[in-house]
Amino acid sequence: MFLGTYTPRLDDKGRLTLPAKFREALAGGVTVTKSQDHSLAVYPREVFAERARTVSQASRSSEEARAFMRNLAASSDEQLPDGQGRITLTADHRRYAELAKECVVIGAVDYVEIWDSRAWASYVERNEQAFSTATDQSLGIL
Repeated sequence: MFLGTYTPRLDDKGRLTLPAKFREALAGGVTVTKSQDHSLAVYPREVFAERARTVSQASRSSEEARAFMRNLAASSDEQLPDGQGRITLTADHRRYAELAKECVVIGAVDYVEIWDSRAWASYVERNEQAFSTATDQSLGIL
């Protein structure tokens, strides 16, 4: 599982060093894609492949499903972390997530998210109350 919050810096070449705790699980390759809330998602290759297969089973007659599948596929980039655990984020990915030097990498259980540090702080502030008051019913656990 991917857990925790880390604060790596984006270098001048668009490379980001993945947290040491995540490197073994991601060593076989990752897929980087746009995520919701203007963050990036980093999936182990096999997890992304499973997610993409699931999404591709949605009805092609659904405009929303077609848009989601197209956006997911078009915004995905396969990477192999280098020997230092770095991945290179494309210019489109950096622009979408509005990444500056200071980044936040969070574990999201079965994948990793990359955020601009200011955007992450703002997100946490806006959503702290919802986290504190969440119920099983609001999470769909019942």
